[in-house]
Amino acid sequence: MAKGAKAQDGWDPSRSAAGPYSPWLIVGIISVPTFMEVLDTSIANVSLDHIAGGLSITTDQATWVLTSYLVANAIIIPMSGWLSDAIGRKRYFLFSIALFTLASFLCGIAPNLTTLVIARVLQGVGGGGLAPVEQSILADTFPPKQRGMAFAAFAIVVVVGPVLGPTLGGLITEHASWHWIFLINVPIGILAFFLAEIFVDEPEQVRKDRASKLKGGLKIDYWGVIFIVLGLGFLELTFDRGEREDWFSSPFIVGAATISAVSLVALVIREVMAKDPIVDLKLLGNRNFAITISLMALTGMILFGTTQLIPQMLQQVLGYSALDAGLAMTAGGIGTLVAVPFAGWLSGKADVRFLLFPALISQAAALWYMTGFTADISFADAATARLFQSVALPFLFVPINAVAYVGLKQTQTAQASSLLNVFRNLGGTIGISAAQTLLASHRQTEQSVLVDGLSGLNPNYNDWLAQAGAAFAGTGDPTTTSLAVLYSQVQRQATMLGFLDVFRNLMVVVLVCAPLVLLLKVKKGGGGAPGGGMAH
Repeated sequence: MAKGAKAQDGWDPSRSAAGPYSPWLIVGIISVPTFMEVLDTSIANVSLDHIAGGLSITTDQATWVLTSYLVANAIIIPMSGWLSDAIGRKRYFLFSIALFTLASFLCGIAPNLTTLVIARVLQGVGGGGLAPVEQSILADTFPPKQRGMAFAAFAIVVVVGPVLGPTLGGLITEHASWHWIFLINVPIGILAFFLAEIFVDEPEQVRKDRASKLKGGLKIDYWGVIFIVLGLGFLELTFDRGEREDWFSSPFIVGAATISAVSLVALVIREVMAKDPIVDLKLLGNRNFAITISLMALTGMILFGTTQLIPQMLQQVLGYSALDAGLAMTAGGIGTLVAVPFAGWLSGKADVRFLLFPALISQAAALWYMTGFTADISFADAATARLFQSVALPFLFVPINAVAYVGLKQTQTAQASSLLNVFRNLGGTIGISAAQTLLASHRQTEQSVLVDGLSGLNPNYNDWLAQAGAAFAGTGDPTTTSLAVLYSQVQRQATMLGFLDVFRNLMVVVLVCAPLVLLLKVKKGGGGAPGGGMAH
């Protein structure tokens, strides 16, 4: 940070990671590995068939490539704040980059599923520390009035990454092989490691805080670690495998959900009572922070839920290839890139409630617009809808990150960053899982409704059969052919109506949660950022 910078709103320039360099240079450097990691949460989605074929396994078995990464990520993210404080922020960041890069190489050369899943677990462990540490560095390096623009750069990484992942994965898989969706990380990771080593500073104040915390020896909350591994690990397994295993009709899902629920309750009790908790849940005593992480979970639900649903709809109903479906989503990425600077600039000047509330209403409006889709929409219709939705996303993500740290001590930024990322990922996991479950349920309901109308008592049905029979005359059995075509159309329309129902459900969730924004506490005398100290 600039020489002579003064403390403001509880911010202390002595904790800046910029050292003698421009803080904006640091933003660029630390965003590279984070973008690489966020991209990997979705880049493999469109390559599962190719991975299954290459390793001679079923597509369902190949889904463990996704599940293993998500479980490892979910476990390590809540511990990243403690690990950053215990190991040293810069040292932990470099370790995460190195492990992620090495694991990416191992994924790329994996000869079988077992090796690939183990490598993906290591990749998830390495990647889990990148986004929380970047957020912590940004919060310490920029004063509150400049955090909006800093977190705007972070928003590009976190919001655009999952959108570009399927497109990039489809391109690489089509023109090279599935191995390169992992191997492409290796040169980028090596470059990111050396740039971070050279330019990112571990300030003296951060080292002193670490030494003070470690005085008397490193205190490890072993029970907290165990409860996190069991609670969040099995929670991720429950949501990720639930729909495939038919939820609670599966003993595996019942067992996973039970272990998760018991462990999470034990985790809350343990961490609230522990003197040196591995996750500082007392931060939730700050009203603004509790509200912002709730909004972050909602943002993750919207972002990841729709990022999964829209390409799926385009492929299942309209017959798009994975690449074409990804390209339709790219318009949203462009919209986000354009809107991010404005969101960053306004976050430092306007009352964040006047950014967050309209952004949520815009999300609801975009989802309502999608409920008007038909099975004959064009590429432009799908791209426009995604663009409409994506333009508003930065006005959620940037203000949430900018205000989340206000009222917290700077020594708490690492723990706050880990919790923000936990809730973003948890929201995304719930969004994807709920969307798929609702889709299956609504599709069955809509198909039943459509089939009920197909009877001899319906003159339209009789007219269609007569016309179809004439059209298919000479094809063997015209009636059987006609009924087969009709059944195919019923399934297609039921699937489309199922997607529309899910968009409607998401819209209702957004509208119900929108008033949370109004509970944010704002400093008297105007201004933008919420204020208020830690609740005791």
